Amino acid sequence: MSITKRPMIRGKTGVARLPLHTGRAPRWLFQRMTYLAREVGVVICTERGVREFMRKLSDPFWFQAFGCVLGFDWHSSGLTTTVCGALKQGLKDAGPELGIFVCGGKGGTSRKTPGEIRELADARRIRADAQPLIYSSRMSAKVDNTALQDGYQLYHHNFICDRGGNWIVIQQGMNEMTGWARRYHWSSEHVKDFVVEPHQSVCCDHRGQVLNMTARESGAARQRSAHLSQTKPEKVVKEYSRIREFTVKRHHDVRINEIQPKNLHKILLSTYEQRIRNFEELLGVPGVGPKTVRALALISELIYGERVSFRDPVRFSFAHGGKDGHPYPVNREVYDRSIAFLRDAVSKTKLGRSEKLKALKRLKAHQYE
Repeated sequence: MSITKRPMIRGKTGVARLPLHTGRAPRWLFQRMTYLAREVGVVICTERGVREFMRKLSDPFWFQAFGCVLGFDWHSSGLTTTVCGALKQGLKDAGPELGIFVCGGKGGTSRKTPGEIRELADARRIRADAQPLIYSSRMSAKVDNTALQDGYQLYHHNFICDRGGNWIVIQQGMNEMTGWARRYHWSSEHVKDFVVEPHQSVCCDHRGQVLNMTARESGAARQRSAHLSQTKPEKVVKEYSRIREFTVKRHHDVRINEIQPKNLHKILLSTYEQRIRNFEELLGVPGVGPKTVRALALISELIYGERVSFRDPVRFSFAHGGKDGHPYPVNREVYDRSIAFLRDAVSKTKLGRSEKLKALKRLKAHQYE
């Protein structure tokens, strides 16, 4: 895998930056990961139900522990993409019987997600209408690339759903300048509004400065942006042209040459003609990307005084925590619950004795002492 996340362990005498594993998982290892992922998934879905398995996958702590069981260290590069890939391959045959389906993947495979959802609906493997599911898949990606401008470009998107149309999204972005990766967890049980605090969690070992149009405190700016998209483009571009340079506390300068007025006029003409009603609909307009949202956010704040949030929504590190208290103290209850749940699932699988022992040994190696 090409990810170069850079987790850091602080000791009493200094700081150690742990080098991450590079390269791809060898075929023999990935095959075993696929087999183990399938067996654990089957046991949990059978004993606890599909919804419970999906809830666990949407939990960043449990997902990370699951990756450790499959053979990763907590800081290993490629955990997200490989775990999701193993799960998709492992549940390819068992999924229809259990009632759980994994769509999407890394790179170009992620763009096939709508087609995969449509195929499930056409084959009547899901009872729900495909269109709302496709919308949920696309909107979750659009939000994390456009409404939440944190410098991480999405390259991986998995959409997991059940027969009734409940869904979760696990997607990951990469900041090419810093080498950090960031994972986004979504759950249909959690999402009340796609553009207002929609995430189950956002995971990264680094917190930075972002333009966060999904923050609750950005509500007025979202409304103003939607209103501006319905204003004659010439007027909006004229107002934007009044902005030469601005500085926001705790944030870098944003200059006028970042966004060309001619391009802004073209996009706003499209939004003006479509008569959108709110910020979510604005995001859904083809062509509306980060630069358009940034321009509208700038006008909203600097000309109309509507506050824009720069709060980073990261809530969890990739790890459960460190025994020395860094990056934060271990949550023993959550940690032990994750391990106990997985130990029970592994013990009940149909894996051979040697595979079970190896998986349980990996769990024990990550046990908090």
